[in-house]
Amino acid sequence: MEEFHNTAFPTISGDLMSDHFQFSDQDSLPKPDVEILTSSGLRIPAHTGIVALASPVLENVIERPPKHRSSEKTIPILGVPCEAVSAFIQFLYSSRCSEEELEKYGIHLLALSHVYLVPQLKHRCSKAVGQRLTIDNVVDVLQLARLCDSPDLYLKCMRMLSSNFKAVEKTEGWKFMHENDPFLELEILQFIDEDESRKKRTRRHREEQRLYMELSEAMECLEHICTEGCTTVGPCDLEPSKKRDPCDKFSICEGLQLLIKHFAICKNRVNGKCSRCKRMWQLLRLHSSICDQTDSCRVPLCRQFKLKMQLEKKGVETLWRLLVKKVASARAMSSLSLPKRKREEPRETMHDHGIRNFRL
Repeated sequence: MEEFHNTAFPTISGDLMSDHFQFSDQDSLPKPDVEILTSSGLRIPAHTGIVALASPVLENVIERPPKHRSSEKTIPILGVPCEAVSAFIQFLYSSRCSEEELEKYGIHLLALSHVYLVPQLKHRCSKAVGQRLTIDNVVDVLQLARLCDSPDLYLKCMRMLSSNFKAVEKTEGWKFMHENDPFLELEILQFIDEDESRKKRTRRHREEQRLYMELSEAMECLEHICTEGCTTVGPCDLEPSKKRDPCDKFSICEGLQLLIKHFAICKNRVNGKCSRCKRMWQLLRLHSSICDQTDSCRVPLCRQFKLKMQLEKKGVETLWRLLVKKVASARAMSSLSLPKRKREEPRETMHDHGIRNFRL
């Protein structure tokens, strides 16, 4: 490139350029017609047709009329190490970037890919920088992610900050940001607060779902005990099962049998002084609210509770209706997980019995 030989800056030689850019059709390329000028003064020969095709910003720079008449074509890319610029130009030619280059210059390449609108490189750099996040650099990377409009990297930085806030707060990056960028600090603190609120809502939701599922399982065990009998409690016309493990939910079933036995003999059941009996009343009422086999159901007081609810339909509490809906939904989800053959087994036709029709 004779027109550049008189410049004061060093230029990458043809051999060095060939080594740096691995082209399968190197011999078919024309001579470079533009130079990329780096901060260190290094000039990288390039082809306007290739770099313009890879970057719309560089295309605009190339097509812009020069302010001063000169045969020299130079595009300055300053503010980053010359090695990062070399890796950037290499990517424009080959769409390839080594892991070593991403590890060393990923942050610089992310900035370059954003400024010069190279989305493929930007995506790779965002992913590579996100994989190398540390407590010490997360604040700096977060600032870069905001500037470069990289939402995935921004979110990853925020999550690391939220999970390791005490450690990040001691870093130099946080201290500098605290003194110079109060708006970013407020943004981080708001994210952490919202993240904690989301976690609390998630924990509360899981706890509620666990409770609804346990109530649903209790309903299944109650029907099982009242219909087939189990271990120590069963209908008056059936002997309780003597199997060691009477059902899949033995722990729930055993606790419910103890509750039924207490309910049958408790003297404080009627006046409402016994908390265990109150729990049994609630279970019987809940069963009646979701039972669709009233005429054949063997669970005690099912029909009586239904008649009572029909008479007091307008006065049924909103919270109770919501509880019934949630438990019914949990029960439906539980039934979907059962084998199809078991779901389709017909229920036995039974007649209604009172609370005294248990065999204890």
